[in-house]
Amino acid sequence: MSQKFALTVVIIAKNEEANIEESLLSVFGWADEIIVVDDYSADKTPEIARKYARVLTKKMENEGIHRNWAYAQAKNNWILSLDADEKISDELKVEIAEAIKSNEFVCYDIPLRNYIGSYWVRYGGWYPASKVRLFRREKFKYEEVQVHPRAFIEGSCGHLRADIIHKGYPDLEHFLDSLNRQTTLEAQKWIDTGRKMSLGHMLWRSIDRFFRRYVRKKAYKDGIYGFVIAFFDSLYQFLSYAKYREMINKVKSKN
Repeated sequence: MSQKFALTVVIIAKNEEANIEESLLSVFGWADEIIVVDDYSADKTPEIARKYARVLTKKMENEGIHRNWAYAQAKNNWILSLDADEKISDELKVEIAEAIKSNEFVCYDIPLRNYIGSYWVRYGGWYPASKVRLFRREKFKYEEVQVHPRAFIEGSCGHLRADIIHKGYPDLEHFLDSLNRQTTLEAQKWIDTGRKMSLGHMLWRSIDRFFRRYVRKKAYKDGIYGFVIAFFDSLYQFLSYAKYREMINKVKSKN
């Protein structure tokens, strides 16, 4: 596909030198504009990105605010939002081009094909795990919270069939590292929004998450990876609660 489309690809990055070039190559020469918003990487991420994209440097203090700011820098109305460890296929390019031309919807969700190492996780709710990634800028906004921001959309959303390839976890160690970071942010989100979480509610959610993921969403079909995913989903609630209580106790001790 040689024709460029009036589309801005926005990639959020931090210390992604191992992944970002493959992501950029999947959209380079096809999208009219590529923007990489770099969070002060300590590696060669900005240097690599500058070969293919306009690079902006901004500290991420809050994910929702950060992403909304990044999208506001685009010159085009249509935006494709990618992470630095994601790439798109030629099949998805065709679908995106057709969607932009039709202008039938204000946004489109796209299936994510998620990997742990070389293993494609097919069950447990990990596939297709569609997310809104293609949207008209003035019709889409993220909730401005630290972690797992909700999307606010003005209009109808369509669906694309081809996948975004997401190789976010080289191994289980990286998966566990991500769990640790995310639960810290989740606990801080509860504090910032004044949310109350009890021990009983946390235990119920932990148990419910495991069985919902492992049994109802059939994570058991993914073998050991499926069990780990379900267990970590349960552990997410426990760790978030433990960090939440720790944060509250620290505040109380200072007063």
